Amino acid sequence: MTLGETQSAVSRNAAVALPLLMLPVVIAAVAALALPQSGYGILALVIGTIAVAWYILGGVISLGYVLDRLAARRALASIRHEVAAAPEPIWICDSDGLVVMQNEVSRSGFGDIAGQNILRLLSQLRADAQDDLGGLVRRAGYVGCADLALASGDTLTLSRAEDAPLQIWSYHRRGTQPASAPLAAEEIETADDFEAIPVALLRIAPNGHIRRANAAARRLLGPSLPQGPDTVHIGSLLDGPGRPAGEWIAEAHAARRNDGRSEVLRLRSPDDAAKEQHFQVTLAMDPVEQPGLIAVLNDASALKTLEAQFVQSQKMQAIGQLAGGVAHDFNNLLTAIRGHCDLLMLRHDKGDPDYADLDQIGQNANRAAALVGQLLAFSRRQQLKLETLDPRDVLADLTHLLNRLVGEKIALAISHDSALRAIRADKRQLEQVIMNLVVNARDAMPLGGNIEIRTDMVAIDGDLARDRVSLPKGDYLRIRVTDEGCGIDPALRDKIFEPFFTTKRVGEGTGLGLSTAYGIVKQTGGYIFCDSEVGKGTCFSLYFPAQSGIQPVMRPAPVAAAVPQPVQRASVLLVEDEAPVRAFAARALRLKGYEVHEAASAEEALRLLDGNLAVDIFVTDVVMPGMDGPSWVRAALEDRPGTRVVFMSGYTEDIFAEGHDPVPNAAFLAKPFTLNELVQIVGRQMQDPPRRLDS
Repeated sequence: MTLGETQSAVSRNAAVALPLLMLPVVIAAVAALALPQSGYGILALVIGTIAVAWYILGGVISLGYVLDRLAARRALASIRHEVAAAPEPIWICDSDGLVVMQNEVSRSGFGDIAGQNILRLLSQLRADAQDDLGGLVRRAGYVGCADLALASGDTLTLSRAEDAPLQIWSYHRRGTQPASAPLAAEEIETADDFEAIPVALLRIAPNGHIRRANAAARRLLGPSLPQGPDTVHIGSLLDGPGRPAGEWIAEAHAARRNDGRSEVLRLRSPDDAAKEQHFQVTLAMDPVEQPGLIAVLNDASALKTLEAQFVQSQKMQAIGQLAGGVAHDFNNLLTAIRGHCDLLMLRHDKGDPDYADLDQIGQNANRAAALVGQLLAFSRRQQLKLETLDPRDVLADLTHLLNRLVGEKIALAISHDSALRAIRADKRQLEQVIMNLVVNARDAMPLGGNIEIRTDMVAIDGDLARDRVSLPKGDYLRIRVTDEGCGIDPALRDKIFEPFFTTKRVGEGTGLGLSTAYGIVKQTGGYIFCDSEVGKGTCFSLYFPAQSGIQPVMRPAPVAAAVPQPVQRASVLLVEDEAPVRAFAARALRLKGYEVHEAASAEEALRLLDGNLAVDIFVTDVVMPGMDGPSWVRAALEDRPGTRVVFMSGYTEDIFAEGHDPVPNAAFLAKPFTLNELVQIVGRQMQDPPRRLDS
């Protein structure tokens, strides 16, 4: 095999290795498609860990590949003529045992085995040679060469090349003296060798100046790498890992680093500041041009993007946990506020001057409860309660509130097509999406203008691809919110659904409105798109799959629910760690004729029950310090299996059900609740016959 043929073989091997280095880019793309914009968590961690580990492995593999190939090419170039002129048969193998060169003497005596494993020759000479091959290679590695005695009396000698992953096999007839000295690689590689390697390489002097860049590096770095005879300092090309890149280079050279460690550096790109490029740079001592280093570059932009997404998901998860905790605690406060307001209203007639003020307090508490519901939805601790809705009814219920939101300077118009179909959505969450969009439209028109909300039906005959999203064919109900505001810059349009991104001034926006809207729409199975033109306005279009043959649920006019009469002398054990909530609930139940025993903790409740306290129903909080509600209730039910139970919680019922096994004869009451809601659920529990879990 000629040197040119050998170089072609090396290039083919590189072509196989390069896809391994591209795999993290594919992983990042999968993550972007598979991970919903509204949801963050374990999947981002797993994908991010795999991508980082693969990039580290890719850097080590590519560095080893480059150094091995450079050394192998240099050694082959230096011995090419020597091997051809040798009087004895000689075969040159790579580290895997594949024959990359043989001289004419070996070819005429033993056949052409170029590109094949040396084991084929050994099997011809000695059937059991394969059994000795491992030991032979190890001995050659220790002392430079090793001999294998053949049955014919001839000798096969294996020599290793210094500083090159090559095996030199030579055949010696009986009575001749084999050369036992290891081969020394002396010739420097040609310029074509460095240029042709399909991996981005830089040769760097100890002072940080770039001596040479091969073709792959020039393609990767593009115009950022100046062309010409003048050398460029690495620090003017790449930003270092928390320090100047030149210092990192000098330190690596002083330590004569060859451990395959790498850093991710940012490309200095004055032409396009909005687009950042990052490269994973692996350093090693240059085996040819000393003193100096050789750097292997891999495009790490996708890795950095994935890393940023991972950091963002962690931030969102932390904020979600915070929001969920705040919402839970706030629900306790709202329960006390609404409850004591109800108690005060019992003492005032509707004609009393204070009654209207108390009623206003109750209404504001209800609005605060709706806001807490949004916090729980944002923290993903409140699942959507899908129901069949008529969008006309939803918007009719919202009209008064929306008019108050937009103010007097803005005219709000709502119109509907005559033939609309129902959709499946969470009514409260859909209202929140529309309010968010209307508030954004209002803020885009500080001097006033018009906002239009329009609903219509859209039939998509084939898959509609838009904004990297494909809408399946089918019928959709579309809700469009259009304004005449300032519009959104095209460069920012792709970011508007990202959490914490806002175009408003500091203090005027949280950056959560559109990201929350996006998440709610996607959870519902719908799609949201934005069309905007600077200076002319913006239109947000919501697409929801239309329901076939399903009519929206008719909402009956609200009727005051009848309060069940308390069971004669029924005894209630009330367990609540929040004193204001416990005080309100105890007063409310006593007003309705119940005998109430109070406990501030689960442990205190169990102590009361140990004293043979007669109790008909447990009313308990779920989350408490120490033992939680379901745990103490199960312990108590072992001795009192027929006792009814009411669980109270600041979280919703579906979240409570996910974390706890069912309890017999139990009902759930979500905080905040009113006096009537508490009395009604306790009365129903007392009047219902005992139930088994399997009934």
